[in-house]
Amino acid sequence: MGITAAVLPAAAHAATPSYDTWRADVQAAMSGGTAWLDQRKQQGGERLAIVLDIDNTALQTDYRPGTATPEVLDFARHAKDIGFAVLFASYRTNADSATAAVTAVGYPVDAMCPRTPRTARHATDSKQACRSKYAAEGYTITANVGNRPGDFTGGDYEKAFKLPDYDETLQ
Repeated sequence: MGITAAVLPAAAHAATPSYDTWRADVQAAMSGGTAWLDQRKQQGGERLAIVLDIDNTALQTDYRPGTATPEVLDFARHAKDIGFAVLFASYRTNADSATAAVTAVGYPVDAMCPRTPRTARHATDSKQACRSKYAAEGYTITANVGNRPGDFTGGDYEKAFKLPDYDETLQ
């Protein structure tokens, strides 16, 4: 009696949506963001801040590397203009190069929190550690902008702006 084996193709990953689809989805996710910041500013508070992810949030990493995501850049600039700190929580490992990447395209940066060996296990751990660090420094994190579920796990923020990641097909 012989053994028969079949080799089946790996399950196909969903195709990454077009740039135009992604842009429309980003616009929808950030819709009303600056108005929300204005309302939040009126409520007052100490050391108001926003936290941004970098890849496929602040930057269009998978679509147009090295280019700012316009709606997120507008949100960050508006936040800065009305007195909020602009903080970053990144899974990138080098704070200097991460800061250079976002400042090169016009982002204001008050602080950059990269992944460290202590937070390297998973992006979720890293992002939460960054938000906790910022909260411990006295920041009130009013908005958290990211694209992957791990960008939002754990808390230490008031409102989430979730950009698309298409079942984690984007970084």
